[in-house]
Amino acid sequence: MVTSRSAAAARPQSVSLRRRGPVLERAILDAALEQLSTVGWGGLTMEGVAAGAQTGKAAVYRRWPSKEDLVEDALRAGLPSLEDAPDHGSVREDLYQLCRRMRTAMYSKPGFALRAVLHECDASTAERFHALIVSGVIEPSVRLFRQVVDRGVERGDVRPDALDDMVFDVIPAMMMYRSKVCGSEWGDADIAEMIDRVMVPLLCPRKG
Repeated sequence: MVTSRSAAAARPQSVSLRRRGPVLERAILDAALEQLSTVGWGGLTMEGVAAGAQTGKAAVYRRWPSKEDLVEDALRAGLPSLEDAPDHGSVREDLYQLCRRMRTAMYSKPGFALRAVLHECDASTAERFHALIVSGVIEPSVRLFRQVVDRGVERGDVRPDALDDMVFDVIPAMMMYRSKVCGSEWGDADIAEMIDRVMVPLLCPRKG
């Protein structure tokens, strides 16, 4: 005999997946990030996202009429925050720790998703995401590097005449170059070498 209790126990999954509003939207956005980080821009499909979110394809298309619309919102919702600039008492250590934090963000699911967009999209599609990348990645990174360097000037371990907008592009450019062009990643020793051989000579007072 099947009781009402046993019948309810037999269909817990269908009940748990009856989601609406922000809960369902969050599941779809998470599924889009998962797809981007595993199969890339070229492999992402609206059907695959719907399957990952355990919902119907119509639920995805009702909210996002195109793949580009979905990815834009998924990246905006998922990009990690780098928080405040580290303060360990020296520009060398602050830059080192900030780079390690950036690396963690690059290796996160949203970080892999963003890199898939940057690496795989054609120029016209990538242009759509330009403002998002600037506001969500580039500007926050430059702000933190500027905080570290400005604090170094106040302490006296950074030359005031070393401040230049190009200086703040060096670390992000090097990290993205190795990731995108060379296909290799940054270990702690690589980060330390970049700081010691590139950034410290660029910023710190010259001996003699």
